[in-house]
Amino acid sequence: MKSAIVIGAGFGGLALAIRLQAAGVATQLFEQRDKPGGRAYVYQDQGFTFDAGPTVITDPTAIEALFTLAGKRMADYVELLPVKPFYRLCWEDGQHFSYDNNQPLLEQQIARINPADVKGYQRFLAYSRAVFAEGYQKLGHVPFLSWQDMARAAPQLMKLQAWRSVWDKVASFIQDDHLRQAFSFHTLLVGGNPFTTSSIYSLIHALEREWGVWFPRGGTGALIAALTKLFRDIGGEIILNAEVEQLTTNGNRLQGVILRDGRQFTAQAVASNADVVHTYSKLLRAHPRGQRQGHKLAQKSMSNSLFVLYFGLNQPHPQLAHHTVCFGPRYRELIHEIFNSDQLAQDFSLYLHAPCVTDPSLAPPGCASFYVLAPVPHLGTADIDWSTEGPKLRDRIFAYLEEHYMPGLREQLVTQRIFTPFDFRDTLHAWHGSAFSLEPVLTQSAWFRPHNRDSQLKNLYLVGAGTHPGAGIPGVLGSARATATLMLEDLQ
Repeated sequence: MKSAIVIGAGFGGLALAIRLQAAGVATQLFEQRDKPGGRAYVYQDQGFTFDAGPTVITDPTAIEALFTLAGKRMADYVELLPVKPFYRLCWEDGQHFSYDNNQPLLEQQIARINPADVKGYQRFLAYSRAVFAEGYQKLGHVPFLSWQDMARAAPQLMKLQAWRSVWDKVASFIQDDHLRQAFSFHTLLVGGNPFTTSSIYSLIHALEREWGVWFPRGGTGALIAALTKLFRDIGGEIILNAEVEQLTTNGNRLQGVILRDGRQFTAQAVASNADVVHTYSKLLRAHPRGQRQGHKLAQKSMSNSLFVLYFGLNQPHPQLAHHTVCFGPRYRELIHEIFNSDQLAQDFSLYLHAPCVTDPSLAPPGCASFYVLAPVPHLGTADIDWSTEGPKLRDRIFAYLEEHYMPGLREQLVTQRIFTPFDFRDTLHAWHGSAFSLEPVLTQSAWFRPHNRDSQLKNLYLVGAGTHPGAGIPGVLGSARATATLMLEDLQ
């Protein structure tokens, strides 16, 4: 029987392992932590449940496909609940915008802010849908292994003006600054600067309009649990508390893995859902390919990091939406500092997650769970001592939320914890503490991104945010599809 090893049980690793096992490949999935999830880990404290990472589901068909491949029904494993509105966007000047899959309502709100932008939005939506069809539906799950692959895609990408930034493209359609922010901030959800990220990423808007925004009953962790159960139900083996220390090789072929506790496992193919720099520079450190590629990738431009604050309150805040984007006093200047400054900005923009709006079961009765995140520089950009600055930023964010969005927050506090760039670096082995791996600029996308199959070690594969197509749940699920296609072809 054909055999494979997958390192890391994040969304990408789980999806890849399911695809392989469903195709008849005996697959072992190794996870260094005590439960699956990777960035989608779950914390529980005093009856509160906190999803650590991704909370926005935008392509349920990509998830359902995994169950279908395995001969199962997704509805038997997990329930997805619609989120309405998708996001509530708020500015300090009192302006607000409820962003949903309702064209008349969207146009009504746009007209309230700037009537001239209604037609501009319609043109932007048409553009976003064209990019979605080309960049996501056609190319989002196809591996780019050669320059010829890129050359075939290039004419259409050029026609869509992929060299322009998301902000630049949005601004060509829309005049009002608030609305420009409303339709460009999405790149921050995948680690991209809207002023430098390729306009291809404007497809995210059409992606959300196509299938809506969803949230699993029980939280994102319930979806991870469903995928884990699915993998085990079809015969897959998941090994927890199993940190891979090294990849073993024989010439230019991988043999298997050595765990930190000394156990060794072999397989005909190995895929890594770990950070791409860590995969090459640490796990492949004994092989010349690992040394060279690790050094090369370490020089790449990485996405920003995040400061995340999880907290539980003894009462809900029904005035909040499930997803609230809290824009600070600056946009362009703040984003420039996040991606380029060696200092922590004195202001911030925030994403506030209030899942109990959709699913009250994530907190004790009468209480509510929350998390709030602020994009911050990665450690290679700003050498910040987060052991000192983390608690200070926490206090500033609590004070800000209490003043603008959540009256009485600090008196209602039951539990709290923070996750800083140090944790991304030390817990997740993320290079420079980056939250999303390589920055999604055009010169680090598609063929320019680390390939789904290594070019020299022919049975080494990559899956997850660091390979094609990139970060975000749809991106890593697309990478799993691309990588599985290659692995199954090669194993046969």
